[in-house]
Order: sequence, then structure tokens, then C-alpha cells
Amino acid sequence: MEDAYARSVTEVLDFFRVDPGRGLSDDQVVRHARIFGKNELPEEKRTPFWKLVLKQFDDLLVKILIAAAIVSFILALINGETGLTAFLEPSVILMILAANATVGVITETNAEKALEELRAYQADVATVLRNGCFSILPATELVPGDIVEVSVGCKIPADMRMIEMLSNQLRVDQAILTGESCSVEKELESTRATNAVYQDKTNTLFSGTVVVAGRARAVVVGVGSNTAMGSIRDSMLQTEDEATPLKKKLDEFGTFLAKVIAGICVLVWIVNIGHFRDPAHGGFLRGAIHYFKIAVALAVAAIPEGLPAVVTTCLALGTKRMARLNAIVRSLPSVETLGCTTVICSDKTGTLTTNMMSVSKVCVVHSVERGSVISEYSVSGTTYAPEGIIFDSSGMLLEFPAELPCLLHIAICSALCNESVLQYNPDKGNYEKIGESTEVALRVLAEKVGLPGYDSMPSALNMLSCHERASYCNHYWESQFKKISVLDFSRDRKMMSVLCSRKQKQIMFSKGAPESIISRCTNILCNGDGSTVPLTANIRAELESRFHSFAGKETLRCLALALKSMPVGQHTLSFDDEKDLTFIGLVGMQDPPREEVRNAMLSCMTAGIRVIVVTGDNKSTAESVCHKIGAFDHLVDFAGHSFTATEFEELPALQRTLALQRMALFTRVEPSHKRMLVEALQHQNEVVAMTGDGVNDAPALKKADIGIAMGSGTAVAKSAADMVLADDNFATIVAAVAEGRAIYNNTKQFIRYMISSNIGEVVCIFVAAVLGIPDTLAPVQLLWVNLVTDGLPATAIGFNKQDSDVMKAKPRKVNEAVVSGWLFFRYLVIGAYVGLATIAGFIWWFVYADSGPRLPYSELMNFDTCATRETTYPCSIFNDRHPSTVSMTVLVVVEMFNALNNLSENQSLLVIPPWSNLWLVASIILTMIFHVLILYVHPLSVLFSVTPLSWAEWRLVLYLSFPVIIIDEVLKFFSRNTNGIRFKFRFRRPDMLPKRESRDK
Repeated sequence: MEDAYARSVTEVLDFFRVDPGRGLSDDQVVRHARIFGKNELPEEKRTPFWKLVLKQFDDLLVKILIAAAIVSFILALINGETGLTAFLEPSVILMILAANATVGVITETNAEKALEELRAYQADVATVLRNGCFSILPATELVPGDIVEVSVGCKIPADMRMIEMLSNQLRVDQAILTGESCSVEKELESTRATNAVYQDKTNTLFSGTVVVAGRARAVVVGVGSNTAMGSIRDSMLQTEDEATPLKKKLDEFGTFLAKVIAGICVLVWIVNIGHFRDPAHGGFLRGAIHYFKIAVALAVAAIPEGLPAVVTTCLALGTKRMARLNAIVRSLPSVETLGCTTVICSDKTGTLTTNMMSVSKVCVVHSVERGSVISEYSVSGTTYAPEGIIFDSSGMLLEFPAELPCLLHIAICSALCNESVLQYNPDKGNYEKIGESTEVALRVLAEKVGLPGYDSMPSALNMLSCHERASYCNHYWESQFKKISVLDFSRDRKMMSVLCSRKQKQIMFSKGAPESIISRCTNILCNGDGSTVPLTANIRAELESRFHSFAGKETLRCLALALKSMPVGQHTLSFDDEKDLTFIGLVGMQDPPREEVRNAMLSCMTAGIRVIVVTGDNKSTAESVCHKIGAFDHLVDFAGHSFTATEFEELPALQRTLALQRMALFTRVEPSHKRMLVEALQHQNEVVAMTGDGVNDAPALKKADIGIAMGSGTAVAKSAADMVLADDNFATIVAAVAEGRAIYNNTKQFIRYMISSNIGEVVCIFVAAVLGIPDTLAPVQLLWVNLVTDGLPATAIGFNKQDSDVMKAKPRKVNEAVVSGWLFFRYLVIGAYVGLATIAGFIWWFVYADSGPRLPYSELMNFDTCATRETTYPCSIFNDRHPSTVSMTVLVVVEMFNALNNLSENQSLLVIPPWSNLWLVASIILTMIFHVLILYVHPLSVLFSVTPLSWAEWRLVLYLSFPVIIIDEVLKFFSRNTNGIRFKFRFRRPDMLPKRESRDK
């Protein structure tokens, strides 16, 4: 029944044909179960494991690598090769791909846990009326039309319409669904609101929420998927994970690189068609296979196999740094997404505020001798910790607040008219509440006021352990005043009272809504001398005016406190006793803003990030909190910047677009509105971070580019999110954004480093093939360079320090290419030099080296015909391991120097010296140690087809390698001036670069 909230109790009962005194019959239960189904969230079909595995290989570069591995394996079999070296290359490639696939499968499996954890919020059992008898049944057996009884502590088993109140009131904590900071009072009357949201449906109990006060009966109107919790599940199922900006750019670059590789491979093969018949190959077919093998080696050289591993490692290092900032990252790619976030949609309750209701203002009557004098006190402290100071209206500190009569009696009344518990949690190191947050706020106030009669009271209390301190003063007053009778809160009275006895005196303490308490008062307690005087019309008007100021302008939640002397011997209270009260004071409480939020929000504005506050609370309360934060001072008022969900939905399309661009506050929202907001912002090409803690936030967290859950939030929200804030603090998000930007900058640097290195390898193989000289590098040597000698420095580049102005720049555009324009030209130049230097080292050994054969260059070009003609040298010289060792060493050393170039994109090494990143220096040293090991340790040198080098050969390696630093310094110089900007456009080739595609929606 979709509109049960708008129907009367009789209409709803008639719809299901149920008698509220007998419940459903067995026949009706069977019939309703067949029509409406079981009361459980259906299990989602899991993606088969084999599909998850195959999905990880659905990438063009990965497919090329698989093809290269298979071809290498087949060619090794065709040539009759045996032993470890024959199958080393395909084996290593497949091991790398398997490792990457494993990481991908684990990540995808975690994503499905959010749906499973949603089931934890379903109730296990329910007290149901059937056939005239109450019985406790499994909640899954409930059907629409069942009459269910709920009481304090019950988890609501299904969506239900209230039909009978069995206590003065029923209050439900539905924060997991709506995000409201306080429990909600339920009623029987139907709701007349149009476009009613969950908060408007005050006669409906929602599945998964918890009863915190009262007892009632209700009729089930929705089960399973047809509940509020079910709609959240459906919303989560409809949300598909989108690729992060970096993933999109890497995929885009991978596609571009794959096309270039394919083109070069085909070109190398075609260029050498004339050599297919060379006698050295033993026939045309074997010649074709030989050059096909070179083309495969070229593909292996061009693809940075270590890139996925290095990206993952760099992001993992970033997550470690973020964990120290209290930001726990669940999804590695989300680290980088933070860097280009343009909008943060932040929950108000618990993120911008502490979600710990605390008394901030106290109002009492000081004296009435010269007209009434109202005194106001401010109370510091924004948490449940019993630590805070009370100041008078002039800002002076009150050393002994308990010496003032009104403040003392406010503390006593707060401690006695209270059913909540304040306790210390040693595991979390903080104070926690059990019960209503408003009552806990009064307990904390009683602790801040302290006890009278002790000059050393504040310091004495501070000497107690945290466990004892939590409710020391409250326990003192509870031991002094014995509770005799309690009149519970009711909706019509809007107050509660408790009768206590102390030293042969009986006193009734009352607390409640100010309008209810003040109207029942005939006297007032004066704070100046403790006297009780009549409450005049003028004083009453002034108190009501102060109450309206607290509740209106300052949007404080207000309670009034009063007392009354009762006859000795009275044991019960009646409603008639709640008159002729003595007014003690008025307290105003709020969910206070976090102190650090203002500066964090201002940092966002400087960084070009817009903050939209999203809350289930009403508009005026939210606007007041935003003003108190102080980060919205640039807005004269919230007109045109603040919208309720209903107001926003009613706007025409064009006005809605404009509203989105100006929005700073979005109130009275329910789960579907949050998801709608995320989608609307994403359609405007915004990169959206969404915070949340409740089950209601899960769909929006999953849909957002980066979902941020609170550490104190529900398991569902944490599972759907990419990141969890351990301290629930908005300021932590801003610190994480700065870290995300730094990580992206470092990621960009090492991607460029690896790409320029791979360009060098491609140039090396391509030029060797075009010149017709022997293979300069074996495939296994290329793999070693790509994985080990490239991988370590690339990972260390991830430790480059965060720029000081990282949060002063605007967010980067989503479609910004990782390597493009002038930078692409720069790395082509560097790559070309790396390749040519490697070739030069190879040729040098054959033509000029003292230890080499000193062949004429023409002999080197005609090496493949050596066996068919007479020569002055043995043909076996072309199988010598020295030249490829020199080439490989040049390639390794030149890339070490190139790693130093990547300490900064544009800054000279004279400005940012190598020792600014000691991790990089250490990785270069470690890489060179590894390289020396494979040269000089015999089994390794055989495996990698290398041999020890002489000092003369090492000297040449350094001569050929060092110039890469000089070349990049020249290119950086051009980048730093206007000429570099002109080159950016001059050298841009749209057909050669990854296309800038707009976001996929």
C-alpha cells in the first residue's frame, strides 16, 4: 500500500480486511504471502567468479601482452628451444597479468558486500497478533495486514502504519534512514503533505529503525523490497561503478599506445620483408618468423608491464599516508579521484557538526528589585565530555557556577528529570550516550556546573578517572534526592515531572517545552539571592521573548526547568500537581559545529572546490548551523543558495540547472534526493565527493565519484564508500584532497618516466631493425628493464614531496590527458635519445671498442650474410654477449638519470636536488646493485645473456647516459617560459594524441 501515510487508520485496516482486535486469520496470511511475497530482501545474483576473472583481461594492452606471450611460447616450440630461458618471457608476462587480475577480483568482490550488510538492519523477530492471539514470529513471516506491537528497543520489522498508541508517546530513531539528528515523535493522524518525504510520514514506522521511547501497535503496509530499506537496495543495484578519471585517461592512453605499437610492429615486419630470404634464416618462412619475433619483442618493449603494479604501489603508499590523517581508503583508485574533486556534498550532522547535542546558552532571572533583570550564560564544550566553562554575558569566567542558586537548581533538575546515561568508552577514548541526546546534554551541563561548597571543586573533579568523571555530579544529586514518582512526557502536556524527597522535604522537578512550563509557573527563582518571587506579566513576556530569540534567531532547541515544593508524605504525582510551579531557568542546546570546519571550508574555496551541505533537518536549522560555521559569510543570505528537496524538484529544468550551480545548502532530503543530486552534478561535468553515515546514504555514496563514509556510521555506508573517515571530520576530507592531488602529480610523473623509457626501448629495436644490425636487446633483457630497473625508481617517484601550493590551484579537468601536447613532445625527444644512446653503445663495441672486433660498419649491417661469404672474423662474434650487455647497461643507467629528471615536471635539478627525495636516490642505488649482480654473478648472467664489463666499457656507458639530464634541463627551460607554451600548440598533433572525451554518463 503506497499511500498508507495519507489514509486514516480505518481506511488502512479496511484495505487489508483486518480486525485490529484479532489480526489476520491463517487463510489471510497464506493469501497475502502469495500476493506480496516474503518479508526479506532478496539475494542479489552474484557475478560468476569466471566472469570476474575474464573482466580483468578486458583491456587492449593486456590483450596485446597475452598475444605476445602466446606467440613467444609458440615460436620457442617451433624453433625447438628448451630450458628456462626459452619460456621465461611468456611465463613472466602471464605471472604479471595474473597478479593484476587477482587485485581486480578482490576489489570487485568487496563491492558486493554492501548489499549483504543491508540485511543486518532487518529485524529478526516480531510480536504479531493473529487469530486473536499475540505470538513472537520470525520477521520474515510478516505479511501486509499483520498487526504488530512495538516497544522500547524494538527494531521495526517492516514498514508499518500506526493504528494505536499504548503509551503517552512513541519516539523512533530513524537517523540511519533520514539522517535526522534527533529521534522522531510518531502519531496516528494521517499526513496531508503533498510529495511527502520520509520525514513528513510521522504515522509510519520504517523497517530497520529503532523505537527509543513508548509502545504502540501498527499494521504492516510494506514488506521485503517494498519497504524504505528495499528501495535503498534497489537504488544501490541500479548504480554502476564508474571508472576514475585516472583510469579513464590510462585506458585512453593504453588504446592510443596499442594502436601505435600495432602500427610500428607491422612496419618493422614490412621493412624487413627483403631480409626474409637471407640464408642465415634458413628459408623465407623462418626469416618471416624471425622478424615476427622481433615485432613481438617490440610490443613487449613498448608496453610498460610494470605500470599497473607501480600505479597500485603508489596509490597504496598514498593510502598509508592518508590513514595517518584518519582517512581510511577502501578503494585504491579513489585516492587519485580526490585530486580532481570539484564539489563536496557534505552531510551536516556528525561531519560539519559533532552530532553531540550540548547546552550552549542558559537564561535565568537575576533579580526583580529594579525591574526584571535577565541573565544569560554561555557554556563551552562541543562534545559529551564533561569538560567546559560557563561564562556570564560579559564574557567573564564563572569560577564556581554551583554557588549561584538558579544554576545549581538547573543542574539538580537536569540530573533528576533524566532517563539517559553518560559513560566513558575506554576502547574509543571518548564519552558516549545511551538515550535521548537532549537528556544527555542536560547530564553534561550538570557536570559542568559542578557541586557547591567546595573551593577546589573544578580541580578536584579533574583528578577523577574518566569513568568516574562521566557522571560524578549526576550520581551525587541522584544519591541526595530519592525518586518517588515520575510523570512521563506526553504530547499534550509537552513536559515530564519527577517527585523526589530529601531531608524530610518533597520537591517536584519539571522540564519541558518552554511554552508549557512558563504557562504553568506562578513564581520565579532569583539567581541573585535565591529568593522566590511572583512571576509578573512583564517577566513572563520577557522570558517568552528570550525563548523566541533562542529558538528563532539562534535556532537552539530550548527546554525550560521548574520546581515545586510538595506536601510531605505524597507518593504519587498527577497532572493536577503540574501547576503553580517556580521557574528556574531556560536552556538552549544545539548540535555544535566542529571548530576546525571553518578553516577547512575556506581551504576548499581557495582550492576551487564547492561545498554543498546536505541534511535531512529543516531549512532554518541548517541555515543557522551554516552561519555558525562561518564559512558561508560571503553569502549575504541563503536566498537562491538554499533549497529543500521539494523546492528543488518543483523547479523547471533551466532553473534547476542554475540552482545547482549556486547551491550551498540542500535540506529535508531523503535517500533518493541525495542520489539525484549526485547525478545532476555529474551531468554538469562535476567530480563529486559525497559524505554519509546512514543506510540511507549508501546509494549516493556508491553513485558519487568518491563516496566518503563516517567511521561511526553504519556498515552498509562503509561498504558502499570508497573512503572512511575514522574521526568523522570534514577537515580530514580537505587534508585527503590535498594528499590526493599530490598523489596524482606523482603518479603523472612516474607514468611519464615509464613512457619515456619505453619509447627509448621502441626506438632502440625499431632503429636496429631499420639499420639491419643484430638484435640489440634480448626479450628477457627488456623484461628485466621494464619490471625491475624501471619499476623501483618509478615507485620512488611516488614519494616526491607535496607542493606547498597544492591547495591553491583549481581542480584539474577530468579530461586532462596524462601525457599530451608539449609534454608528449618532450618525452618523445627524451625517449628518442634513450633509444639512440642504447644503439650507439651496441655499435661502439663492434666498431670502436678495444675489446671488440673493430669491424667496419658495413660488415655489421651485413651480419646475416656472414655465413655465405669469406670474412676475416668468425661469424660467432655476432653472438657475443658484450654488445647487448653494453646496450642494456646504457639503457639502465640513462633511465636512472632520467628518473632524476622526474623529481619535478618543470623545475630544474638545481632547484629541486636529488636529495629532496631520498627514496628515489635509494631506489637508483638498489637498481644499480641489482644490475651489477646480474652482470657479475654467473647463473644470473647466463639467464639474462649478459657478461661482466670492463672499466672502459663502463666509462662509455656514463658518457652516453649523462646527456639525458642536459637535454631535459633545456626542455624544462622552454617549459618555464612563454616559448614553451607556444611549442605546446605547435607540436600538438590531435591525430597522434589520446582524444579528450567528455565524461561517460
